[in-house]
Amino acid sequence: MVEVNEYFEGKVKSFVVNSEVGKKTVGVMEPGEYEFDTTLKEIMTVISGELSVFLEDCNEWEDFGSGSSFDVPANSKLKVKVSQDTAYICEYEQ
Repeated sequence: MVEVNEYFEGKVKSFVVNSEVGKKTVGVMEPGEYEFDTTLKEIMTVISGELSVFLEDCNEWEDFGSGSSFDVPANSKLKVKVSQDTAYICEYEQ
């Protein structure tokens, strides 16, 4: 079953896919600044566009462009700055 989630007045949208191998989301973000809380470890891959990411444990902003991935720890905050429409895939680890 596919679920659709919308955040930040529709500026961030994702499609959730649950399968035998786990949960994944495919989403898009419009330009803006966003903050997310995590419960599970996530691996995010930028499909197109670019994300500027601030992770609590790194304590600095880092840019990720098309084709790059980064880990987001469980039970943490993820801050992102988006300067252009950006698509991503997020894989959740149990």
